Amino acid sequence: MTEATDLTGRILIAMPEMGDPRFAHAVVFLCAHSEEGTMGLIINKPTQELRMRDLLEQLEITPGPDLRDLPVHFGGPVEHGRGFVLHDYGYHSAISTLDIDDAFAMTATLDILEDLADGRGPTHALLALGYAGWGPGQLEAEIADNGWLTCEADKDLVFSTADTDKWEAALSRLGVSSLMLSSDAGRA
Repeated sequence: MTEATDLTGRILIAMPEMGDPRFAHAVVFLCAHSEEGTMGLIINKPTQELRMRDLLEQLEITPGPDLRDLPVHFGGPVEHGRGFVLHDYGYHSAISTLDIDDAFAMTATLDILEDLADGRGPTHALLALGYAGWGPGQLEAEIADNGWLTCEADKDLVFSTADTDKWEAALSRLGVSSLMLSSDAGRA
């Protein structure tokens, strides 16, 4: 895969007529993209019934007084019982952290939740259950079929923008309004 086609660390923006309702208006941060496939986390769909405090209770982790009770997001339809924490690059787990680029990293081990519960851990974090996955060439085909747009990721969009505003904010980074989008693909 050439550097020009590597989408690792970029954002996917679902087009309005996305066929899969789980991805309707989704904003997906791509954690890994290679010839073997793609893995990403939906970053704008918080679960309504689950927060970090609930997750810690289920895992029998005692929260400290400095706990930031973050929402838990629906990260995608694959392995929805498995947790992931997308975070800023400054934090690295003692067990295992995937460095995505010079701004983002991802950790899927229990120690990051223990650190967050104690008020330590990364400055910026987004919790997700499950992930979005594509087989070899699948995402590229969906992009070619007008299913997704892509844009650069930055910490403000990922961590600071309200979940309800991320889809529009990602589109605006491309200079696009949702009112201008069409679900019809064309070929020149």
